[in-house]
Amino acid sequence: METAPERLRIFAYVDADKAPLYRRIMRAFMVARDGFRLHLRSQEVRTALGEFEHSEVDAALMQLCAWGNLVPHPDTAEVGSVEEFYRQRFLYQLTAWGEAAERAVSRYEQEILRPGELQTAALSDIRTHLNELLVLANEPAPEQDKVHRVLTTLRMRFGELTDRAQAFMGSLQRGIDLQGLELSSFLQYKQRLIEYLERFIGELLITTTEAAELLIRIEQHGVERLLRLTAERELVDRLGRTEADIEEAQTTWRRRWEGLRAWFLGRIAEPSQAEVLRARARSAIPALLGALASINERRLTRTDRAQDFRTLARWFAETPNDASAHRLWRAAFGLVPARHLAVDATTLAEREQHPIPSSTSWLSAPPLRISPRLRATGWHTRKGRTNRVVDRSEAKARLARSVAQEAEQLANAQRLLGTHGRMRLADFGTLERLSFDLLLDLLGEALALQMDARSVVETTSSDGTLRIRLEPTHDGRHATLTTSDGTLTCPDFFVTIRPTLESSEEMPHE
Repeated sequence: METAPERLRIFAYVDADKAPLYRRIMRAFMVARDGFRLHLRSQEVRTALGEFEHSEVDAALMQLCAWGNLVPHPDTAEVGSVEEFYRQRFLYQLTAWGEAAERAVSRYEQEILRPGELQTAALSDIRTHLNELLVLANEPAPEQDKVHRVLTTLRMRFGELTDRAQAFMGSLQRGIDLQGLELSSFLQYKQRLIEYLERFIGELLITTTEAAELLIRIEQHGVERLLRLTAERELVDRLGRTEADIEEAQTTWRRRWEGLRAWFLGRIAEPSQAEVLRARARSAIPALLGALASINERRLTRTDRAQDFRTLARWFAETPNDASAHRLWRAAFGLVPARHLAVDATTLAEREQHPIPSSTSWLSAPPLRISPRLRATGWHTRKGRTNRVVDRSEAKARLARSVAQEAEQLANAQRLLGTHGRMRLADFGTLERLSFDLLLDLLGEALALQMDARSVVETTSSDGTLRIRLEPTHDGRHATLTTSDGTLTCPDFFVTIRPTLESSEEMPHE
């Protein structure tokens, strides 16, 4: 009995040094196999390849035989010369293991390179097959061949639909994240993709509703007998078929039916896969628009380093003299000697008494006096024992008191805004600065979410401590808020502010 070669040797030709040559030879044998040819001579292989040396092809054939992909047989055909008679000649044939390996590699490449797609036609076919199956389920004695053909076709079409849809949705996000794509090209891609998704979503919605109804009606007429007929027809040619074999095949078909049913009807506490796919397809459109905004932002704020340097070179070329070129150099790169080598308490006090604007030129600014020790030795401090560690406990305590005071002021502002209940914005009157800033933040958070001026909006503050509800007054009035910094005039709203911790109290409604 022929035994299989070593498991990895049979695939050695895939990543060997001359893998392209081995793959082409194996494909030549597969083409001959599909044409019902059992053997190939080395001359026929060389003719099929064309561009390789004879000795190189012969060595590759022998190596494939050593790996177990091919098997040589003596070529006993008639010869025309003594040299041909004494030359060793072979007929090469694919082994079962070699054919299986090449088919596996070809299938792997096909699955990897095959693009995903949303098959709208497959949805229509599934509805057609389910209607045919319902007609057979209504018959008292349906034909076994028809039942088997419909269920087998339905399984294959449904499996292809789910596999291709999964591949498409998996690659969709990578397709959306298009780095470096021009805006015009992306707009064309966006339009095609949106139309593609909308067409599939519409067809999927129709199919989900109709398929769910058909599945329920088929089960009401008894789906088990259809599965039994299909299992028996599948094993009709098996020698020594037993009842256990039929039961096993029927169980397999039952699992397939349950998967089809769950795809359209879902399971307990789980949405159907059709709903999940529809939701993912819909979410792809906002993601696509987000990618469009990102591309547009990159286009508007794009920085071209090469163009910047070319512009700078042109400016250097246009300078009238060396002094102007040096000034341009300092302005562009800032590579000038550092003047602020050290700042001590005396310098800081002097700057506080006589501040110098940042726009002041260094040429007109007062000089910074440095220590003679720094000029002579390069050290600002005297060498010797390390200075004592500075005690900063007082500064930390002062900072803690300041933080606590700010927190208390913020809490007071939150209590002030959250204790009046539902009221007009105009009724807030005069507010402290901190309370006014907090109210502005809340209004900004709410108005940013309002899509329509007549709609009610609710949201929380950025720190999550307060919840605000804005309701339009529908009377066209304006509110004027007075603060120490001035007045603010804006459209009036009904405002309700509550702490988010009061979860038991609902926000009032109109």
